[in-house]
Amino acid sequence: MAAAASIRQALERHCATSGVTFDQLHTLEKVSLAACCPPLDKLDPNFGQTVGPQCKLLSLSTNNIDRLAGTSLTGLDKLEILSVGRNCLKRLDGLEAVSNTLQELWASYNALEKLAGVERCSHLRVLYASNNKIKDWAEVERLAGLEQLEDLLLSGNPLCGGDEAGYRAGVLRRLPQLNKLDGRLVSEEERVLAAAGSK
Repeated sequence: MAAAASIRQALERHCATSGVTFDQLHTLEKVSLAACCPPLDKLDPNFGQTVGPQCKLLSLSTNNIDRLAGTSLTGLDKLEILSVGRNCLKRLDGLEAVSNTLQELWASYNALEKLAGVERCSHLRVLYASNNKIKDWAEVERLAGLEQLEDLLLSGNPLCGGDEAGYRAGVLRRLPQLNKLDGRLVSEEERVLAAAGSK
């Protein structure tokens, strides 16, 4: 098995394909380290500082990253979209550094059981967390304070079970602000039924 790629090597490759020098990395609005070969397995503590404050979209998907904790996202002052799908994440620690700017979090196909940390992202509009290990309604309830959340993807989690109508009603009862759930627009009829079920 090949050794994991270093962050520096991956960033240098990204710079080369983006037509900038490593010293200009901090000027890029989009940084993609998706599907590195060999895959990344961790982020350096100063990763966000290295990428720089102009980055609005960061893709780390399809690697072997197991945590975001620490200060690895510090310095990403304008980050709006974070793609960490298809990794080995068990938790979403470390989002505090981007909680005031993050609008979309793509975290499907990981090993997440809990969504702790996401509730701090006050501007979050989109959360993709399908095909994880989320099984408790408390994780959906954790998102209730995210008033701007409009698009949620949870399909493929144990929570979804076999009763799709009951599952959708349960989510909408807890998150009535959603416009889209699991890739389908929320109908007015679903909203009424979900609201009636909570009384």
